[in-house]
Amino acid sequence: MPDESLPKEKQDLENKVVLVTGASRGIGKAMALAFAERNCRLVMMARNSERLAQAVEDVRDSGASVLAIALDVCHEEEIGKALERVRKEFGAVEILINNAGVYKTSPVAGHPTETWQEIINTNLTSAFFFCREVVQPMIDSGWGRVINISSISGKHAEIHGAAYSASKFGMIGLTQSLALETASKGVTVNALCPGWVDTDMARSQLSDPEWCKLNSIDIQESLEIARLSIPQMRFVQPEEVAALALYLCSPAAQGITGQAINICGGMCLS
Repeated sequence: MPDESLPKEKQDLENKVVLVTGASRGIGKAMALAFAERNCRLVMMARNSERLAQAVEDVRDSGASVLAIALDVCHEEEIGKALERVRKEFGAVEILINNAGVYKTSPVAGHPTETWQEIINTNLTSAFFFCREVVQPMIDSGWGRVINISSISGKHAEIHGAAYSASKFGMIGLTQSLALETASKGVTVNALCPGWVDTDMARSQLSDPEWCKLNSIDIQESLEIARLSIPQMRFVQPEEVAALALYLCSPAAQGITGQAINICGGMCLS
């Protein structure tokens, strides 16, 4: 039973099992912290075990129950074993946040096959693996939420980012198809489409000499150029993306499914 001494918004999600991939930093860590504050039970997954351990400590400071699993989301067998452990220790996943992602710059001409496959597998195929495993129990229980982290580059292609854009366009397609499959089953599936978010990954991209060279941008001015390209003239904060995810998991958002929602400071209006 929900703890009625808690605020209503915390009661709504209390003890829900939330799985976040790419949870060691940036948007993923912000998601974990936000759901921990709602008294959820967190499953945090990431490839870098040291960074994950630090993120887990930060989340546990809120008093949340956390299960940390270091794994490479490109490996199907690892995912299967990890989810079996989750079921044994926490039960069925009720909220899935597919956030794991990578970005690498390359023109299509001469694009290394292994880089293409790494980006597609990390950003898109891993989300398919997780959805395939956790959605049926959501359907069986009559309630579930899936939030896929896409990008505004999943709506308007990014130059020299063919693999990234393809993966993020694909994430929206996966979201829409799965949303239609589950619409009458008590499960909602939505994609979030961030623009420039103030994360290590974004700063790494903006300071990458190859990215700057291909885009004819001075590396010393790259961050400021990116900021000024945003109509709000500021980077979105990871906590803002997490707040939107919380809303989509609330009773107020039960009619929202199959959507790709921009959170980009006005960079993308479609």
